Amino acid sequence: MTQQIDTEVRIEHDSMGDRQIPSSAYYGIQTLRAIENFPISGIKPLPTYVDACILIKKATAIVNGELGCIPQEISNAIVQAADEVLAGKLRDQFVVDVYQAGAGTSHHMNVNEVLANRALQILGLKLGNYKQVSPNDHVNYGQSTNDVIPTAIRIGGLLALSKTLHPAIEKAIAALLELAAQCQDIVRSGRTHMQDAVPVRLGENFRAWSHILTEHQNRIYTASGDLMMLGLGGSAVGTGLNTHPQYRARVVQILSELINCPLEPASHLMAAMQSMAPFVNVSGALRNLAQDLVKISHDLRLMDSGPKTGFKEIQLPPVQPGSSIMPGKYNPVMAEMTSMVCFQVMGYDSAIALAAQAGQLELNVMMPLIAYNLIHSIEILGNTIIALTERCIKGIIANKERCLVYAEGSLALVTALNPHIGYLNAAAVAKESLETGKSLRQIVLERGLMSEAELAKVLNLEQMSRIVG
Repeated sequence: MTQQIDTEVRIEHDSMGDRQIPSSAYYGIQTLRAIENFPISGIKPLPTYVDACILIKKATAIVNGELGCIPQEISNAIVQAADEVLAGKLRDQFVVDVYQAGAGTSHHMNVNEVLANRALQILGLKLGNYKQVSPNDHVNYGQSTNDVIPTAIRIGGLLALSKTLHPAIEKAIAALLELAAQCQDIVRSGRTHMQDAVPVRLGENFRAWSHILTEHQNRIYTASGDLMMLGLGGSAVGTGLNTHPQYRARVVQILSELINCPLEPASHLMAAMQSMAPFVNVSGALRNLAQDLVKISHDLRLMDSGPKTGFKEIQLPPVQPGSSIMPGKYNPVMAEMTSMVCFQVMGYDSAIALAAQAGQLELNVMMPLIAYNLIHSIEILGNTIIALTERCIKGIIANKERCLVYAEGSLALVTALNPHIGYLNAAAVAKESLETGKSLRQIVLERGLMSEAELAKVLNLEQMSRIVG
């Protein structure tokens, strides 16, 4: 079917002159200029970031209407327009590339224009009739890109954490604890430096991972507390110019209700505008989580390696054919994907750190990069953990026999002999075992270092693999 091209246009005017806008577009002239200026990546704003901006506009319209700063009829129309966008309408109208004008002015005006035009339509007026409903004078009353965008990053981050990452981590923790209980009696050889080490319980490996994820979740909760301090109301430079005296506290209260989160006004609006430290802090916690997820994903790949020439202590669920040329091959693709996503999150963290230190005087103009990288990090980590949990962790099957063979054959079992025959004797036993292929048990008995009964008690795998304390 041939796509219909909108040949009808309307004329809009800004401080730089007149431009033709497609008559059906809800965005306006400033958005059009941004489309022309920034054909960079083709990546449009994240839906969660759009939600955050729209929620701010809804809250500000409510408060400015209550305070008499804009006509109540216009306030109501803006709120209705915001609710429609939050319900999923007009999403194709947010079109500015994520790499855009400093501070996010282009995206901010895109939001203002869409809401103004939809409000005009709700009021029975023509799109582009900004004398009646203005993107700047009504939708943006008492606001600036400079306080809206850092607030939107905060709100977007909180939304992404609550909807995506925290639920994902909780499900992963639950799945790992269930797997730990199933595998608690399975003994496997520990490995340090990729060499034999004393035996451990397979279930305890999974329980350790659940504990690691729990600690990361707590760190992220702590870091995200800074996101609840909002600089909204600071307007252009943090002084609150052109805002009603009651606006600052009331708009934060409304936003708290809209997202069901205990938000507070920042203690110093200028500081909240200038410093990107809250975003760096959260990003650092995400990077920390990503680093341990890489370690876990690599461990899964090692433990599943084989099937004939690797460890094969566990079987990861095969979810797709693994080779275009080798029949019957299945790869640990969910673990591989996890590592790739984590590497991306680490890269985003580095970019956020660079952007955060690049502010000057009253503003950090690199906020669009921080907004995209931070929210995207949260969401792809959450989506990754969900996929890894559902399509990998929940389907793990332990190879009990293989685990036991490695545990019984490990040279590191000699460690348990140290208190009984001394370190040097134990080292000599280990060396002879490696050179001759004799078992540790056989060599100790041949050398008369311990009795058979004593040896059986000391080399008890079940007892050795118990966690002390």
